[in-house]
Amino acid sequence: MQLRTLNGDIAKFTSRGEAAARGLSDFMARDTSVAYTFVAPAFFLLLFLVAYPFVLSIWFSLSDARVGETGSFVGLDNFQRLLRSDIFRQTLKNSLVFTSIALLLKTIFGMALALLLFRVARFKRLIRGAVLLPFIVPTALSTLVWWWMFEPLYSVVNWTLKSLHVVNKDIPWLPDPYLAMFTVILVNTWRGLPFFAITLLAGLVAIPREMYEAAESDGAGPVGRFWYVTVPLLKPVLAVVILFSAIFTLADFNIVYILTKGGPMNMTHLFATYSFALGLQGGQIGQGAAVSLFLFPILLGVVFTQLRLVRKSTTYE
Repeated sequence: MQLRTLNGDIAKFTSRGEAAARGLSDFMARDTSVAYTFVAPAFFLLLFLVAYPFVLSIWFSLSDARVGETGSFVGLDNFQRLLRSDIFRQTLKNSLVFTSIALLLKTIFGMALALLLFRVARFKRLIRGAVLLPFIVPTALSTLVWWWMFEPLYSVVNWTLKSLHVVNKDIPWLPDPYLAMFTVILVNTWRGLPFFAITLLAGLVAIPREMYEAAESDGAGPVGRFWYVTVPLLKPVLAVVILFSAIFTLADFNIVYILTKGGPMNMTHLFATYSFALGLQGGQIGQGAAVSLFLFPILLGVVFTQLRLVRKSTTYE
């Protein structure tokens, strides 16, 4: 006769459960079909929404396709025509100026805002959530508000400046070419500032307090602690933030299209807006695709450079 105790049954049940879990884990680790099953949705998503449109745009850029017409192969004629175009050269200049100034402003003010948020003690969750509002609100909606603020007829900015006796007449924010570029840079900076601030704030929180204490004991002041502790330890985070922001800024469409539609005198056209104007509004699908593909090697160079900087900044000797 054999007696079975409750503890013995529990032990057997536990061992069987561990064996089953171990077997399932080994099966999922060894069976490549399971891995392919989990990867398949993302693969097909990238295939049909990224790879296929990219290949199709390459074909369009090498053809004289128009709206409603498939077109025929013309080689690099579209690219040669663009290089001879004054508007395209102006678009290239606009894109570089727009991206470089916006990135510089977002980096400086994003770092300053992150340091301020790091020092906030009371209501910090509420304040950090409020900072994210420009990034959460749909771009088209928030840009329409900015258009109303700078529109010459109803400009609340001009009304405020005249009420404070700063200016005596209305300032043509959007009709003036240079002021229009200033306006779109300002709105893009406002839009991207929360992304910089919150991401850099996360990097600041991760820095050990002992580093600052050691620097302070060595006689470093606030400026010294910032340059020799904060900045070096934030370099990897800062490089990644600048990388993503550079991609988003170079490919910006909504802000420029809603505020200026590329004008006046094509002084605010970017790659995306000029491609839209040529390809969809002008019906020249081949030319529009060629403009958009000019952006690809620039973005590739930005990504390659930034990733090299990230790798160097995360390598400690």
